[in-house]
Amino acid sequence: MSFKLNSSVPTDREVVLGILNNSEEALNKLYAGYYPMVLQFILNNNGDEDDAKDVYQEAIIVLYNKIKTGNFELSSKLKTYIYSVSRRIWLKKLAQHSKKTNNIADFEGVLVVDEDVEQREQKDLQFDKMKVALESLGEPCKTIIQDFYINSLSMQDICEKFGYTNTDNAKTQKYKCLQRLKKLFFQS
Repeated sequence: MSFKLNSSVPTDREVVLGILNNSEEALNKLYAGYYPMVLQFILNNNGDEDDAKDVYQEAIIVLYNKIKTGNFELSSKLKTYIYSVSRRIWLKKLAQHSKKTNNIADFEGVLVVDEDVEQREQKDLQFDKMKVALESLGEPCKTIIQDFYINSLSMQDICEKFGYTNTDNAKTQKYKCLQRLKKLFFQS
């Protein structure tokens, strides 16, 4: 089995519908989309590329079977689900290996890496919420916020772009826009 690392990640809905419709393309995209994440986890936790391929294959089979039997309910992002299943499979393999070798100290770093992934997932959710809030902000606020915080325009540039009489008025408008953005963010 070979994995292409530069393929685009399909949406969760595309994957589930693709599997339900026996789409080989959906499975290929699924393999290519999330394998690098699992590979990195396995490499960071006493495994190699062959281990990662085996674990990923098992995780995809679990997902596939759950979807096909109708027992699949996605309560998180598909990425998180695949990561969690892969992690459980790998930890089980490590535990079996440690029983054979009686050396648990080899695997102490596994849970630390997992906490990093959970924090990253949490940040991803926050960024998604912010994106939705920014999209629903409306004009001119959306552009002012993007120009100042993302495009790094100065208040003078924003003042000229939007035709404010002075930078103080532009700053006041930016402040009002930020307040609206915060309100939208915390409502979602």
